[in-house]
Parts: sequence; C-alpha cells; structure tokens
Amino acid sequence: MILWGTVTCCMAAVKSYKQLVALRVVVGILEAGFAPGVLLILSSWYKPEEQSKRFAVYISAAILSGAFGGLLAGAITKNLDAKPSILVQAGSKTNQNSQAIIAHFLLLDFPLTSQHLTQAERRLAHDRLQTGTPSTENIDKSPAAPPLKTAFRAIRLSLTNPTIWLFTAGYMVIVGSSTLSYFYPTLVQGLGYTATKAQYMTVPIYAVAFVCNALTGYFSDRVPRMRGFIISGWLTLSLACSIATALTTPFTTRYVLLVFLTAGLWSTNALSLSFASSTFGAQETSVRAVSLAFVNAMGNLAQIYGAYLFPEEDKPRYAKGFGVVSGMCALGVGVYAVLGWGGRRRGVLGYGGR
Repeated sequence: MILWGTVTCCMAAVKSYKQLVALRVVVGILEAGFAPGVLLILSSWYKPEEQSKRFAVYISAAILSGAFGGLLAGAITKNLDAKPSILVQAGSKTNQNSQAIIAHFLLLDFPLTSQHLTQAERRLAHDRLQTGTPSTENIDKSPAAPPLKTAFRAIRLSLTNPTIWLFTAGYMVIVGSSTLSYFYPTLVQGLGYTATKAQYMTVPIYAVAFVCNALTGYFSDRVPRMRGFIISGWLTLSLACSIATALTTPFTTRYVLLVFLTAGLWSTNALSLSFASSTFGAQETSVRAVSLAFVNAMGNLAQIYGAYLFPEEDKPRYAKGFGVVSGMCALGVGVYAVLGWGGRRRGVLGYGGR
C-alpha cells in the first residue's frame, strides 16, 4: 500500500501523457493483488452465511469514495489547476505508513496458520468454519509439490470448473454496467446544473446505493441460498430503469431512474462476490484463490470497453450506452438465475466442487 500510494503521488508531477500512462501501469501492477487478497481473506474467516455482510462493508468503501469523490471534484472544479492535488490527496490517503504498520498487526493470515493467534484460538477459528457449512480447510490437500507445479494445478482445477465461467460472465455484466458511474456528472449536467453543481448532484446517487448495498448484504445472509435470485432481482430493476432512462426525455425523471439503476448495480456487486466466494468455499485454498482472482480480474476488464459507452455525440439520450447496459443487465438476470438454481442444489454446475 505504501508503494501504491507513493506512485500515485508521483502521478501529480508528470509532464507528459506517456509518463502518466507509464506510472498508471505501475500503479495497476501494485494494486492488482489487493482486491483478490481481500476476497480470499474474507472467504477464509467467515461461513458462507456470514459473508454477504462483510463483502457489503468492503464494497461500501468504494461507494463512499464515489460520494466523497463527487464532493472533492465539485470543490476543485472551479480551479482546474488544482487537479494534480487530487492525485496527491489520493496517494497520501493510501500512502500512510501507519496503515501498513497497523495492518501488519491486525490483519490475520488463515485460521490454521495465523501467528497472531494461540494454538487453541487457531483451532477454534478453524473448527467454527466446519460446523454446518461446506468445509473450508484453508490448507491445500494435495501432496507436497514444487510451487510452480502447485500453481498450474490450481489454475487447471479452477478454470475447468464450469461455474467459474458463469460467475465471470455475471461479474463482467455488473462491472461493465457500473462503468455508468464515469458519466454521472455528464448525465446529471443535463438537468441544467453547472459542471460544479453536477459533481455535487452525484452524491445522492451514491448515498442511496450505500443504503441499498448495506440492506442487501444484511438480509442476504439470512437466506444465503437465495443470493442468485436476489442478484437477478436487482439486475431486473436496473434493466427496467436503464430502458426507461433511454426512452424518457424529462431530465428530472432520468435522474430518479439513474438513482435506482445505480442502487441495483452496486447492491449486486458485493453480493455477487460473496456468492462466488461461498460457492468456491469447499475448494482448496490455492484453487479458491485463483477462482476469486480470475472472477475479479476478468470482471474488471469490463471497465476498458465501458469507458466508451457514452460518447458525447450520443447526448442527451445516450441510446447506445443505455442500450448496452440494458443488454448486459438482461444477460446478468439469466446468468444469476441459473447460478441461483444451481446453488440451491449443491453439486449442480460444479457448486462447491473441488
């Protein structure tokens, strides 16, 4: 995290586009393991019926950063020369030595291997996960093998499981549709607000999403076998709002629809990750790590093409962008309905398979 923040700060001092791209590649490399690592740690300490709340808390950080980002962007839009300060502030938030030091003492390894716990505590943490849930041993059961051979075995076992491809397709749908957030200020500006005011008007969008995400995470743990259908339900709402937004002319109506569209997408983000995590819970640690990293990495590739969905020449309706979002949401409804059906019947579609 220290290196990640330091390089981010350096981006404020670049003098050319090539330098910016080069540093951005380095930032990408340094932050690449963060999200998969978080997913793996959370999946290793909590039962499947406990994970949705934890993943919701994790994703809520991204939602809040979007809200505060809108406030920050609105505050400095009046002075574009202050733009480098965004990078410095973003980097300084990450680049805090205290965070890394505290994390070293607070973050635990796996239940059976954490050095911060006593032997009795490690055994208790491990045994708790085995009670009434798919077994998550947190250790590989394969015979000792060279690291490279073990890694290739984990990749093979992960990628030959049909379920991972369904989860990947579903998560790509969610992340791809969520790239709509890049264009919130542009879409909101159509309400007649100035560029600065438009930045501030994105905050309520994130606020509603934050509440919906929290409620979804809480109640989904009460009915863990229904996660796939809950995701399908949220995506159905987002699908309807996306279609209505493309067909509606009044900007105030479009803003309200955008609020609910966003709430549906953010609520499915955390839930889809907890759904994948609990589904892969019975896999060996290395296989589960590959599976979660693959779903996360492939899903985030959607941000590449998502950045081109709302070109300026398509305003004010942005029919192409909302049409693509609608299509992706429709696909997601089907994918997660299938996964939900498979999740209710373990063993189907490789659910929980090793």
